[in-house]
Amino acid sequence: MIKNIRKFILGKKCRNIENGEITKEELQKLQKERAMIIDVRSPMEYKEEHINGAINIPLYDLRSKAKELLKDTRQPIIVYCSTGARSKKAKKELLKQGYTNVYNLYEGF
Repeated sequence: MIKNIRKFILGKKCRNIENGEITKEELQKLQKERAMIIDVRSPMEYKEEHINGAINIPLYDLRSKAKELLKDTRQPIIVYCSTGARSKKAKKELLKQGYTNVYNLYEGF
């Protein structure tokens, strides 16, 4: 509750965590379980800063490169971007391609 009030005061959009989204704390747990972390931002954004161990597959390349780079459709995959919008689309695309264990990082990086 306090977190949502703070966001409202700061003028940020408030939204609840959705099914298939994970928090930064859950990300750390899944990293230990060898989850694949995919940064779907542009190469320039990735170069500036990214999560340790993440690979960069920009959203616009995901459809064509997923099968080549992500061999195991059951491996946990975490997608993220700056705000969560592009990664939400990436999650849908990966599910459509048959990946079964895909998560979106809530509110992005």
